Amino acid sequence: MARWNSIARGAAFAAVATLSLAACSTDSDGGSSADPTDGGAASGDPLKIGSFLPVTGSLAFLGPPEVAGVKVAVNEINDAGGIFGAPVELMETDSGDANNPTIGDQSISELINAEVSAIIGAASSASTLLVLDDVDAAGIVMVSPANTSTSLSGYSDFYFRTAPPDTAQGAAVADLMMEDGASNIAILVQGDDYGVSFRDVVQARVEAAGGTITYGTSGEEVDPAGGNFNANVEAALATSPDAILMIAFDVTAQIVPAIADAGYDMSKVYMSDGNTSNWGDTFAPGTLEGGKGTIPGSAPSDEFKALLDEANGSELEDVSYANESYDAVMLVALAALQGGSSDPAVIQENMASVSGADGGTECSGWVECSGLINEGETINYQALSLSGPFDDMNDPTAAVIGVWEYDADNNISRIGEVEWSAGE
Repeated sequence: MARWNSIARGAAFAAVATLSLAACSTDSDGGSSADPTDGGAASGDPLKIGSFLPVTGSLAFLGPPEVAGVKVAVNEINDAGGIFGAPVELMETDSGDANNPTIGDQSISELINAEVSAIIGAASSASTLLVLDDVDAAGIVMVSPANTSTSLSGYSDFYFRTAPPDTAQGAAVADLMMEDGASNIAILVQGDDYGVSFRDVVQARVEAAGGTITYGTSGEEVDPAGGNFNANVEAALATSPDAILMIAFDVTAQIVPAIADAGYDMSKVYMSDGNTSNWGDTFAPGTLEGGKGTIPGSAPSDEFKALLDEANGSELEDVSYANESYDAVMLVALAALQGGSSDPAVIQENMASVSGADGGTECSGWVECSGLINEGETINYQALSLSGPFDDMNDPTAAVIGVWEYDADNNISRIGEVEWSAGE
């Protein structure tokens, strides 16, 4: 069973991110004499990146940090002179959510018609699955900073993600609950690809350790469009669970009060990345105090957080998947530079290599990594998110899962993290 570490180790991870940012801000005279815009046998075409992230819909709260992470990476590259003698072009669109697929369909059509080299998104696995076949048919690279569904592993040669699959987060939250003393666990899970995939991992992990899922197994999912979830909550509480795990998005706002009103100990409530967020403006003070949640990814350093706030235009309350979004852009740009072309097929061929799958010299940020590529070296990009190199299914081989706890104001703070490696 993996054991999660206290926030003292989180400070060490933040220091790594700080060092990465320092490398990002170093000018070319300080680190390498190579010109980061020199693409060698470059195609000469500008690198055009499209974002496909939630501006509206049930995951709109994840949009601002992801959009900001993309912008910070693009700004960093362009401030250093761009690539192939031109600035990186960013085309921003709204992914919406799976409940309103028309928004996502229209956005993807716009990105395909604009002939972008790569698409960063979506946040929701369900949103990605609705459009991925079209993106794949167009031969465009797609890199999600937040998709976790196991069904996306190896889905397409052109699909990558910088967030780990649910085999990582599912194992982490299952272990967290069991280490907190729970053995009989109820799961309130929304009935979509994200929820079911996540639930299946948790169930397998808990049962393998001798525990029981008392509610929320196959056929007992919550309909996110149902409108009233009291029956699900009552059925879950009737099993007298030691802990309740909610795998859901915005319907959490309706589920939490039903659990609290029933008198359940809210310190035994756990959440997933889809709803681990600040709920201070939604619930009465103390409602979630002591409850916990998990979000994949490292904590941004203070310096990087300042850049995110600047890119956002105001201070971000939530920074979920900002590091992963930054990494997604960096990997795309470095793959293009290594291949000498902004052609999506060339980028696809070089993504695993620049992520460190072929070993190489460790580097952080655009200036350092692009300088090494221009000197003919193989690089091993050190991700701000601390994700490992891509495997043969285009999933990261290592990751960090953050553990968060709710205070009396129903807001979260990071208290630790779990290190995960593929095969655990």
